[in-house]
Amino acid sequence: MAVKRIITNIQSERVTDAKQFYGDILGMDVVMDHGWIITFASDNQMVPQISIATEGGSGTQVPDISMEVDNLDEVLDRAADAGLAIEYGPVIEPWGVRRFYVRDPFGRLVNILSHE
Repeated sequence: MAVKRIITNIQSERVTDAKQFYGDILGMDVVMDHGWIITFASDNQMVPQISIATEGGSGTQVPDISMEVDNLDEVLDRAADAGLAIEYGPVIEPWGVRRFYVRDPFGRLVNILSHE
């Protein structure tokens, strides 16, 4: 038996906000929309992961979601253009990632990172 994928489920009626944040800002595609659930994905195939943390690193709050991107500056610019408050960073961490924290439209703390 093997876990094939892990999916984050967020309860909300605000689908338009989800499309703006996860689609427009993060560049993810809608891969499923049944009316009652909409799923965003990228074409990147990763091994399923789940992390358990006592802190978010560098003394920060544990983020609800961590997302690795291939162009952090582009996502940072999109977030700023959308008027989103950057809660932490951007910063290069001692373990070799550059990242920032922002909240999605549903209040979830999202750690957006790239490996340096």
